[in-house]
Amino acid sequence: MKRKRIALFLVLMLTSIALLAGCTPAEPAAEEPAVEPEVIIEEKIVEVPVNNTLVLSSRLWSVPTEQEFVINEILKPFEEEHGVKINFQVMDDTTMLQRAQVQQETDHVTTDVIIAYVANMPDWINNGYVTDMTSLIGTWDDRHFAKTFEANTNMNGMQYFIPVGADVYLTLANKKALPYLPEGANIDSLTWEQYADWAVNIAEGEGEGKTVVTGVPMKSFVYQFGATALSYGAGFPEINTPEAVEAWKILAKIGAADGYIPTVLNIDNCIDPMKREEAWLTVFHNARAGEVYSSNETKYVLAPAPAGPAGIGSIAGTSGFAIMKGAPNPELAETFLEYITRPDIQLKLSKGTGGFIPPVEEALEFLGNEPTDEVISKALLVLENGIVSGVPGGDFQDWGAVKQVFDNLFEDMVLKGNVDQAMLDAASAEMDALRK
Repeated sequence: MKRKRIALFLVLMLTSIALLAGCTPAEPAAEEPAVEPEVIIEEKIVEVPVNNTLVLSSRLWSVPTEQEFVINEILKPFEEEHGVKINFQVMDDTTMLQRAQVQQETDHVTTDVIIAYVANMPDWINNGYVTDMTSLIGTWDDRHFAKTFEANTNMNGMQYFIPVGADVYLTLANKKALPYLPEGANIDSLTWEQYADWAVNIAEGEGEGKTVVTGVPMKSFVYQFGATALSYGAGFPEINTPEAVEAWKILAKIGAADGYIPTVLNIDNCIDPMKREEAWLTVFHNARAGEVYSSNETKYVLAPAPAGPAGIGSIAGTSGFAIMKGAPNPELAETFLEYITRPDIQLKLSKGTGGFIPPVEEALEFLGNEPTDEVISKALLVLENGIVSGVPGGDFQDWGAVKQVFDNLFEDMVLKGNVDQAMLDAASAEMDALRK
C-alpha cells in the first residue's frame, strides 16, 4: 500500500512538472522582418542638353542699357527656370556671319541661336547656316507674327527667322524747338516741307543748327533719307529718280541754312546729342527716339514721321532669331525661342529696350499707358498706315557699301546745300555696280 502511494506521488509530481514546463513562457520567436511597402520609382527621362550653356549671338541690343535689361530681366529668368546659362554675345552682322562661316566650314559649331538683321537674312539662308523652323513655329497656336516681314524671314515656303525688335521712324523734338514750329504746322501731321522750315527757323533763331542725323558712315542716314524719299513716291533705295530728288531737296534746304548740328559728321547715333540738348530735332529709329522720350517725357514731344505727297514714308526694319545649323543644343534653342517669343515676354522686351515694335500680334493686347507704350503705339501707326519698305540688302553684294554711297552724298552734297543731278547719277551707277 505504501508503495502504491509512493508511485502515485511520483506520477503526480511528474505530471506537475510536466504541467509547469508547459506553462513556462516560450522563448520569443525571432521577429519577422517588417514587410516594407514596395516603393515604385517612376523612371523619368530627363532631357539633358549636351552642355548647359546656350550661346546666343546678337546684332540687336547693342546699347549698354538695352543689354543690361535683356540680361537681367529676360535671359536670367529663363536661366533660373531651366538651370542653364546663356552666353549672350553682341557683335555686328559682318562679324557674326564670318564666325558662322568658320564654324560651318570646320564642322565645329559653337553657336546655338543668332539674331541677324533683316538685310542679311538672305545670306544666312542661302549659305545654309540656319535651320528651317516651319514645323516648330507651327506648334505655337498662341502667337502670330507680323506678315510685313515674311518676305525676309521666309524663303521657298519655309520660315528660317522669327522677327524680333521691329522699327520704323518717328519725329522727336525738344520742347525748346516748339516756338520755331512754322505757323499752322501740327507736329502730329507735319509735312516734310514744314519739317525743313522748322529746322531752318531753329538755326536762324538760335544761331546754329539743332537738327541731327547720323553723319558717321555706315550708320542710319540711308534709312533717314529713305523715309523722306518714300514720302515723295520713290522706291527704296532709289537715289536719282525725280521722286528721290525731291527728298534730297528737303535735306539740302536744311544744309543750306546750316541747320544740322556742327558736329553732325561725328554723330553715330542721335540719342546722345538729343539727350545733351545739343540737338533739338530729328527723325529717327523709334526705339532710339523712345529711349530719349522715356528718359523725360516732359522735355520732348514725339510724333509720326513727316508726310510727303505720297504719305508717311518709313523704312521698316527688323531683326530675327534663327537656330544655327549643327547647333550644339538644338532642343534647348527651341525651348528658348518658345519662351522669348511669348506675347507677354515680347512686349516686356520691347518696352525695356526703348520701344521696339513687338512683331507678335498678340503682344499688342498688353499695351498700357506708359511713355514707352505711347512710343510703340505711334510706331504702329506708321507701320500700319505709312508707306513702308523693308531693307533689300539681299539684292546687293555689300549693303554697307550701299550705305556708304548715301553717306558720301550727305557730306558732299547735302551739307553744302546742293542737289546735283550729275552726282546723283554717278551714285546710282555705283549702286548698280553693287547689285548681284
